Amino acid sequence: VQLQASGGGLVQAGGSLRLSCAASGRTSSLYSMGWFRQAPGKGREFLAGIRWSGGRTWYASSVKGRFTISRDNGGNTVYLQMNSLKPEDRAVYYCAVQASEIRDFGSWGQGTLVTVSS
Repeated sequence: VQLQASGGGLVQAGGSLRLSCAASGRTSSLYSMGWFRQAPGKGREFLAGIRWSGGRTWYASSVKGRFTISRDNGGNTVYLQMNSLKPEDRAVYYCAVQASEIRDFGSWGQGTLVTVSS
């Protein structure tokens, strides 16, 4: 599976952005897709996940209520709607997929930079 993340940019604090992750290749057997981010000097942080079949979602406590993960209607694009952005949300945002429940996330996309000005 190949992933292409897009939608990052510069936004003022309190603003919103919607990131997209387009998946191609053998997507029919995927278990889930997730969004992660990595801020300068920090480790990679899980943000949100969505089951490929059924659409169940789950979130990290740091973004729950501000970020929403969704998938286009049966398609291969997953979105991350980010509202009430804060300067500390500045990071490179990545998407990744799980092939099964017991597998780690992989097939990382190239990342998209989000910058939030105060």
